[in-house]
Parts: sequence; structure tokens; C-alpha cells
Amino acid sequence: MKHILAILALMAFIAVAPEAKAQLSKKEKKEWKKKMKAMEPAEFKELVETNSSLESEVSELRGKVDNLQNEVQTKEERISTAQNQARQAQAELAEAREQLKALEEDASENETRTANGVVFKVQVGAYKNKDLAQYNDNSDNFSSEEEGGLQRITLGNFRDYWEADTFKKYLREMGVKDAWVVPYKDGQRVPMKDVLEGVI
Repeated sequence: MKHILAILALMAFIAVAPEAKAQLSKKEKKEWKKKMKAMEPAEFKELVETNSSLESEVSELRGKVDNLQNEVQTKEERISTAQNQARQAQAELAEAREQLKALEEDASENETRTANGVVFKVQVGAYKNKDLAQYNDNSDNFSSEEEGGLQRITLGNFRDYWEADTFKKYLREMGVKDAWVVPYKDGQRVPMKDVLEGVI
């Protein structure tokens, strides 16, 4: 027990040596000198070696703490970068959704405009036993409708008659001799005379 107290006392003395020198009173100095003289050289050697070993462990532990703090800092930086990227991705996603919504609204508006009012299409033929209705949804510029056992195939979707007429001429030059312009009003096929005044 005496040895343990001496070791602890010496460790405390070494750990706070600079402060102890300034703070020890004369009485305390005499007491510590007596305790040091009472120690055997082997005990003092063991005490110094223990202190040296403990200082080495403290130094090693401080190194580990520094490494851990560096790792934590690196991970915090990665987390911060990932959070920034996530925020940027969310902003881009929100922007893309807004653009998609705007495009859908435009498409809906165009569809409504196309369905309402007068539009012109170019009929390229009327065929028996040829059902092309399955292709109607692929493009707004292609449509087929059945009447009297015939499938009437039309191309284009023009608001201006003269654009439709120019397209008809191109088709005829390409060999579609039966191409001709047909009008639709509010989605229904009508005779040309019903819309002729608005055209000319």
C-alpha cells in the first residue's frame, strides 16, 4: 500500500511538475523530500518507468483520438457533400416536374385547340379490309376512321388550309395521286363548303 501511494504521489508530482513548483509551500516541499528519501532506488526506478510507459500510452491515445477526429471530419464533409447533392437533385427533380407539368398543359391545350374549331387534314386513301385504327394513338398527324366499310386514312393536322394544300401537292408529287384536303370542325368531318368562307 505504501508503494502504491508513493507511485501515485510521484505520478501526480510529475504530471503537474511545473504547476507544483510554483504552488508548493515550504512545508509541502519538506514532506515530499522526506517521502522521496524514504523510497528505495528500485521503487523510484519503477515509478519513473511506469510514468514513462503511461506517458507513451497517453501519447498513443492522443494520436488515435487525432486520427478518429480526422475520420469524423472527413465523414462529415462527405455527408455535407451528399446532402448538397441530394438538395440539388431534389431541386432538379422539382424543376423537371414543373417542366413536365407545363408540357402536359401545353399538350392538353393543343389537343383542345385541335379538337375545337376548323382543322384540315390530307386524305391519302380509303381502303376496304385495312384496319389501321391501332396506329391512331401513335401520332396526332395520322388518323384513320371507318365509314361505309372503308378506312379513310388522313395525314397532317393544319389550321391553315393553304399549308394543308401545299402538303397535298407534295404527296401527289411523291406518287399519292388520290391525296386531297378534307376539313374537320370541332372534331367532326364536314363538307368543304361549310368552312370555305373562313378559308378564303
